[in-house]
Order: sequence, then C-alpha cells, then structure tokens
Amino acid sequence: MTNKTSTAGKTILCIGAGYVGGPTMAMIAAKCPEHRVIVVDIDEKRIKAWLSDELPIYEPGLLELVRTCRNRNLFFSTDIAAGIRDADIIFVSVNTPTKTFGIGAGRAADLQYWEKTARQILDHAGSDKIVVEKSTLPVRTAEAMERILYSRKGTVRFDVLSNPEFLAEGTAVRDLEKPDRILVGGRETEDGRAAAKTLADIYAHWVPREKILTTNVWSSELSKLAANAFLAQRISSINSLSALCEATEADVSEISRAVGMDSRIGPKFLNASVGFGGSCFKKDILNLVYLCEHYGLKEVAEYWQAVLKINDYQGQRFVTNMVAQLFNTVAGKRIALFGFAFKADTGDTRESPAIHVARKLIAERAEVVISDPKALENAKRDLADLSGQVVFEPDPYAAAAGAHAIAVLTEWPQFRELDYGRIYRGMVQPAFVFDGRNLLDARALHKIGFNVHPIGRTPLSHL
Repeated sequence: MTNKTSTAGKTILCIGAGYVGGPTMAMIAAKCPEHRVIVVDIDEKRIKAWLSDELPIYEPGLLELVRTCRNRNLFFSTDIAAGIRDADIIFVSVNTPTKTFGIGAGRAADLQYWEKTARQILDHAGSDKIVVEKSTLPVRTAEAMERILYSRKGTVRFDVLSNPEFLAEGTAVRDLEKPDRILVGGRETEDGRAAAKTLADIYAHWVPREKILTTNVWSSELSKLAANAFLAQRISSINSLSALCEATEADVSEISRAVGMDSRIGPKFLNASVGFGGSCFKKDILNLVYLCEHYGLKEVAEYWQAVLKINDYQGQRFVTNMVAQLFNTVAGKRIALFGFAFKADTGDTRESPAIHVARKLIAERAEVVISDPKALENAKRDLADLSGQVVFEPDPYAAAAGAHAIAVLTEWPQFRELDYGRIYRGMVQPAFVFDGRNLLDARALHKIGFNVHPIGRTPLSHL
C-alpha cells in the first residue's frame, strides 16, 4: 500500500550518473510516475550505457527497475545546463574522493567536482531550486553550497538540503525500496522546513513516514560519516580478534555467533575477512579523522584512524601468511585470486582488499591470475600499471589450473559451488586454499587434499 501525497508533478534532476545517482533516480521515477526525472553526467559513454541494456554498474534488479520507467518519466542526458534550467529539485551526486594533494591530502574530501557543480547550478538556474546534497560530504558543506549559490545578487532562491545515501553495493535496489531510514536535513527556518517537507513527500510515496527523519543540516551530514564509521569499526573489531583466534586456536565464527546473539550488539557486520573495501568506509573515516583533527580532537581522530590501521593490517597479515605457508616464497608461483570485487553481487572494486593483495603478491614476484564474474574490467583498470604481470581469466577452473594456491577474496556464492576435486587435480601439489572470506567448507577441502587456511580459524594442513 503506497502512501500517496498531494505533491504536484515536478522535474527532478540528478547531476551524476554513478552508483548512487542512477539507482536512486530510477527508484524515484518508478515510485513517483507524476514526476519527470532526469539524470545528467559529463561522461557521454556512461549516459549511453544507461540508455542501453548494458548498464554502467551491476546491481541485482537494477536493469529491470530502469526498464520500467526509462523514456517514460526517467531520462538520461549530457545536457547539464538544460537540466538545471528545467529542474525544480536538483540532486548533487558527484564524486567526492579523498584528496591526493595539498592541505588534508590523504584524509580530507576533494570537493573540486562538487564546487564546479555548485557553480554550474548558479550559472544556469533561472528559477527557485531545491538543491539536495546526495554525495557524501564533510560536515558544514551545505553552508558552503549556500555561500556559492548566493554569491551573486538575484531573485532566485536556493534551499539546500542534506539527504545522505545509505546504499550498499549488491543490495542497492532493495535498500532503496525498503530503506532503514531516509534522512532529510534542512535549515531550521520556514523556507528550510518547507523544502525538507517537499523532499520528504517524494519519498513518502513508498517509504513509511515514521522512517523519514528530518534533522538540521549538520546532523544529517555527520550521520552519514558516523554510520559508515560504526560499520567499519565492527569489521575491524572482529578482524582484530581473528588474529588472536589463529594464535590461540579459537574459532572466530563461533565468537561472532556468540557475540552477535547479544541483543545489545546484534549479528551484522561481524564476519571476519581479509578486510573491508568499497567507496565509502575508508573515505568517510578519513574525512571523520580530518574533521576531528581540524577541531582539535586529537584523541578522537586517533581512535577512528585505528579502525583503518587494523583494516590495513588484516590485508598485510593475509599476504604474509600466504608467503610463509608457501615455503617463504611465492616467486614464480601461480596464485589464483577468486574474486576481485570488494563484495559479492557488485562489479565495484573501489578500495577492494583484492587490489592490495594482488599488488603485494606481484611485489613478491608471484604470477597472479584473477577470476571474478562481474569485476574483471574494473580489475584491469585498477591494475593497468601492471600490464603483462597479471592474467585476467573469467573461468575459475582455468585460473586455478597449474596454480600453487587459491586465495578467495570475494564471497561470490558461485565459488562455493565449484568442483574442487577437479580444481585440486589440476593444481601443483601441495595445493593451498587461503579463504579470505571463510566462504568454503574447510573440512571438505582438506579431505580432498588441500591445505586450508581460513581467517580466524585453525588451519587444516597435510604438511
């Protein structure tokens, strides 16, 4: 049952056709047929992909969602200026990577694309606009957006809202359709409250009102950073214990289950692994660290920096163990990496632990072969500087043929269904499996003949 509102049909623009903008606008168009939704981007190739059946990103259910409303009330274009002129509501969903230069390099958000977008809105807006921050941004960025938009005298009014996304790659469509909450941050003024209500009314077409939270702008902006920091903290916490489990012969899976049954804690994000990745966790924590340092909160900054330190340690520990078990050298040895996406059900490889594992193994002069059902093209871009030193093989059986070891780096369910007896027979003996996701049945693999090294569990070895 939908919760319809009296919101009149509006033109909604999203600047940025990436992982957030495209799926979010597709859901709004599907749920709000009276609104005209336009997604614009400077990347012509990306826009063409959105107009095809080979979308620029892979998400389960996304193609079917886009097809329901594409060219009906959902449109894709490179004409940003026209989109701005026609829009009533403008979502800003541009890239805000971590700075690689200047003040705050390695921690602060790089806002150059965000600022260019703000100035484009200023240049082409001829009527009042509601501007919605959808990119992950530092606290008090909305204030900077307002300063840019009001930097010229004129009659156009801009109401800036914060509406952070809480999507997870692999479940983005489900997250959009049944969100835990929708957060709308606005100015605590009459105009600000009216703008926030307009945006809330759009989401209320399919999201229950009690799940639509309105806050001040600053709380909304900080909530996004805080949520990702808390999730990453849980992963680093269980990963830190996985090292202790391996040293004491405890089982991290049993500990995760015991801890997760505590109603105060819960079971989510307590699976030990080779480490977390994705576009948000590291970037948002670095941003949080930078903000804390900016406000003189040294101890708080160090606390959150430690979450990243443990994540880096986990990946390094994984490779160090591989080298040690493979008789202290992987030089000239074929190592098959099963998975390169940072998680299953996505082709996204941003900050994937597999990138760092592959690079460390190549630095040890291993012959690395990568197999992934959705992420090979992104893997080729991530390792473009290592051309000729890496093999990209879609068939996991071919990838493992002649290998000394397999490293499972993404929890793709199809890896669980492989014929490991066949794989074992085609590998160099003794054959090893390093399960960085605790995905496989270690005892079954050991019975076949593998030496199995899971995360946070006692290894099963024939040596």
